[in-house]
Amino acid sequence: MINLKLPKLAAADARRAGLFGLRALGWAFVVIVLSPFIGSAVYRFAPPPGTWTMLERKLSGDVIIHPWTPLEDISPQLVRAVIAAEDSRFCLHAGIDMEAVKEAFEDNRKNGGKKNGRRRGGSTISQQTAKNVFLWNGGGWVRKGLETWFTLVSETIWGKRRTMELYLNVAEWGNGYFGAEAAAQGRFGKSAADLTKGEAALLAAVLPSPNKWRAVNPGPYVKRRAATIRKRIDVVRSEGLDACVLGEAGARK
Repeated sequence: MINLKLPKLAAADARRAGLFGLRALGWAFVVIVLSPFIGSAVYRFAPPPGTWTMLERKLSGDVIIHPWTPLEDISPQLVRAVIAAEDSRFCLHAGIDMEAVKEAFEDNRKNGGKKNGRRRGGSTISQQTAKNVFLWNGGGWVRKGLETWFTLVSETIWGKRRTMELYLNVAEWGNGYFGAEAAAQGRFGKSAADLTKGEAALLAAVLPSPNKWRAVNPGPYVKRRAATIRKRIDVVRSEGLDACVLGEAGARK
């Protein structure tokens, strides 16, 4: 006897599987939409306990040093240095610098995707902060898409000053040092509040590759890059490009 119920059961199972898949996609969409609001609201006031990069380094055997330091206890010179090195328009954009994205696209296209052996990026300090706090390292369109969404939300909730404070506290400076205080103590044996312009420039110079380049006893490339950053620090200060972080009075110090 032929069992005519089998096709009906198979169709029902397929419908149930389809509905389960739709529900899973729906919940994933809700999580993606809501998680940056929740996370940004929490970190608006509380310091992040750690990041995916810290976990990755710890699993690879590094000892993680990550003291939290309020922005007022970090030298203004380091604020200016990272703006000069990483994002000179930090105070002018809303998280995504479309001008920098366009320039990076054009440069990469003209130079076959690379400039001086490295691909030029258009990431802002705001994007780097969102990525460092919430996401993982590595490329890919999925991660970049999430980074953009998290950046737009977090920039709105945090504002510029808090974004910079978070950035300087989760940035990696190599050898397990995360944050400005760990870097200042580990590299120069002093508090982040006491960093000089030259020391700040050296720390900012190694940010793109903190486990490859050295702020202490730097090589020729880092020396040249740090010298350029020192000059740009003066421009950042004179043109008030740090005012959104330090305020008008602080920017003159």
